[in-house]
Amino acid sequence: MSDNEDPRTILAELLPDFRFAMVTTIDDAGKLTARPLTVQEAEFDGDLWFVVDRGSSVASHVTVRPTVGVALSKDDAWVSLAGEAAIVDDRARLEHYWSSTLEAWFPDGPDDPRITLLRVDAISGEYWSSAGGRIATAIGLIKSKLTGETYEGRNEKLEL
Repeated sequence: MSDNEDPRTILAELLPDFRFAMVTTIDDAGKLTARPLTVQEAEFDGDLWFVVDRGSSVASHVTVRPTVGVALSKDDAWVSLAGEAAIVDDRARLEHYWSSTLEAWFPDGPDDPRITLLRVDAISGEYWSSAGGRIATAIGLIKSKLTGETYEGRNEKLEL
């Protein structure tokens, strides 16, 4: 990842590396509610897919108020997305995402009537990254502290 790369390209490169996300919705009282979800797919344009229970709070919240926030992090990168969410019934996509791990929540398999998909259409995003992984980040932070120079990570905001 070079400093002159297009921010959209960098975001597209970062997204597939995230396995989990905190998805924030607005509840019936207008309060923010966040919960962890497993990312099933991150598309090039920043759209994300999740498998959820159609009776869950995330499903009921986005049906009424589709505006969501999604936060993702790993050792050397962080992404925040704002977007619109929707419940999507897509049997082929669900079968593509299906794994034995999902059986912990849906023991009847992909035929469970409670199972559905949540798609987040990203509208805008921001990312922070640090080249070189965890060790390089730690060295850079220590160097910054010792020299008094500002730490050189990468941060970009973008509209999608």
